Amino acid sequence: MPTDIVKVMLPAVTAFGIGIAITPIITHYLYAFKAWKKRPGKVALDGTTAVEFNRLHEAGEHRTPRMGGIVIWGSVLLTICGIALLAALYPSAATLKLDFLSRDQTWIPLMTLFVGALVGFVSDLFDIRGVVGLSIAQRLAIIVLLSSFIGWWFFAKLDMTAIGVPFFEPLYIGPLIIPFFILASIALYASGVIDGVDGLSGGVFASVFASYAIIAFSQNQIDVAAFAATVVGALLAFLWFNIPPARFYMTETGTMALTLTISVLAFMTDTVGDGVGIAVLPIIGALLVLTVLSNVVQIASKKLRNKKVFRVAPLHHHFEAIGWPGYKVTMRYWVLSVIFAFLGVIIALIGR
Repeated sequence: MPTDIVKVMLPAVTAFGIGIAITPIITHYLYAFKAWKKRPGKVALDGTTAVEFNRLHEAGEHRTPRMGGIVIWGSVLLTICGIALLAALYPSAATLKLDFLSRDQTWIPLMTLFVGALVGFVSDLFDIRGVVGLSIAQRLAIIVLLSSFIGWWFFAKLDMTAIGVPFFEPLYIGPLIIPFFILASIALYASGVIDGVDGLSGGVFASVFASYAIIAFSQNQIDVAAFAATVVGALLAFLWFNIPPARFYMTETGTMALTLTISVLAFMTDTVGDGVGIAVLPIIGALLVLTVLSNVVQIASKKLRNKKVFRVAPLHHHFEAIGWPGYKVTMRYWVLSVIFAFLGVIIALIGR
């Protein structure tokens, strides 16, 4: 048990240290190449100009670099590959124990993180160059292709045919596990718009990944727990520089990587680990759910009633629009994300 705790916590601390170390270099190049939107402002999901959002954030978008998510996935990749390389070059009981790059537990979440980061990186490049890049349809197509493969992997390779139900027997759905994973991935990707206020997304995502690290550890999936904890360490390094006023924004290269990886962790900690990781996702990620729902409600209301429910969607921007300063929105979201994380973990641990 003590060695397992070290195996989980040491990579998290390492990722944090690497993130702090590489951020000045990354920041230098982001500012040197003026990696911000050349055309500040935003278009609403229904195609109209996002007047309220632009009033609140248009000025900041013009001089704050995007692509800060590089700090997160860069720190994770350097940590995982560094520990694996150390174990390969200097094999010993200690280094081999620390290596958590395993085919059965971490290859899939790592691949998901990397692919999501790469696609998001390309999308961000187009944005900062002010040209038409990957449309939402194209990004969704990539997500569907990736999640189809991963869903198939869960079904065919990991024999996942049921989802856990807290306090009850698992619900058998057979091959429907594949489309279910696709839908979960799309829904989580939609929640990436929570990256809209300085410091907000980093704190919320850190709570979610920390929750799944605890859940995986309780299931003795130590490599999964170490992976999730490593992401937490990288997120905290990002958050160090993203608190108001943000030095950079996470944007697609971070949000796409993280949201898609959350879906993998939720499935890895479900019946694969004799748990209920999927069922507690709406609780652990309650703020992500609210973010998506606020957008859905806003669009539906504008289409059906020709009026808005919120001053601006998603919900965190509504709070800004009614007068809450950004730091108050961020800190209250942090508090709520921790509370929901505690609740979700408790249900996951006692509801198996």
